[in-house]
Amino acid sequence: MSAAVDVTHAPEAPGYRARRTLPLRVEAMRQLRRRRTLLMGGVLAALPFILIIAFAIGGTPDGGPGGGERLTLMDTATASAANFAATCLFVSAGFLLVVPVALFCGDTVASEASWSSLRYLLAAPVPRTRLLWSKLVVALGFSLAAMVLLPVVALAAGAAAYGWGPLELPTGGALATGDTVPRLALVVAFIFVSQLVTAALAFWLSTKTDAPLGAVGGAVGLTIVGNVLDAVTALGSWREFLPAHWQFAWADALQPDLEWGGMVKGAAVSVTYALILFAFAFRGFSRKDIVS
Repeated sequence: MSAAVDVTHAPEAPGYRARRTLPLRVEAMRQLRRRRTLLMGGVLAALPFILIIAFAIGGTPDGGPGGGERLTLMDTATASAANFAATCLFVSAGFLLVVPVALFCGDTVASEASWSSLRYLLAAPVPRTRLLWSKLVVALGFSLAAMVLLPVVALAAGAAAYGWGPLELPTGGALATGDTVPRLALVVAFIFVSQLVTAALAFWLSTKTDAPLGAVGGAVGLTIVGNVLDAVTALGSWREFLPAHWQFAWADALQPDLEWGGMVKGAAVSVTYALILFAFAFRGFSRKDIVS
């Protein structure tokens, strides 16, 4: 029977410092070179150009009052670069941006286990807590980078296609040109915080399984379940305890008068769930027998 790897109580060699093992720079370069990282970045960078082509073929979006449809950011997508960037976030926040978060956080520990390299990392020796912190920080960093990449590319592509200008609101009015970038930055920050639940869930599952796809798929699947439950209006006020209920609260940041209520509540719910799941991950991994 394979023995578990545990270096917690091993005597320290001269010059050994636990904090110097598995540097963030080394882990970041390892993850950056992986094919799934480059593929995910390419997909997010390509989305704005795909939408520009779609608008060029199909014409200017029109779901206005005459159409009898609910007004959304899609109706003003081609008004300016800021509108186009906001539209890209609107169409991707519900699912597309969930994928890189689940991928980067769910493929952390499980991938090492699937390659049978996890026990060798711990025997290096890299303390278990240090291993998890390094992988988690890098995974969250890549997740944030993915969310920043989309609106940055969208702003550049939108400026070339539709020009720079104020962010026109579907319901009337507009945000001043100087306010658009800070407001979009606030939107990205809230989306990142709201996705911490998915990140924590994927990370916890990654410490429980040797199958990366199982951790990634499980996190995405449970996120979808949360969205489905939020659509069940019979749950009433119980839906406010679901992270999915607040996922589009960032729309309050794109109003003439900034509203914080929904975003604060959504952030509080997301961070609470995330901290609990991260604690489960660290506690469970510290007691786990590593045989792969």
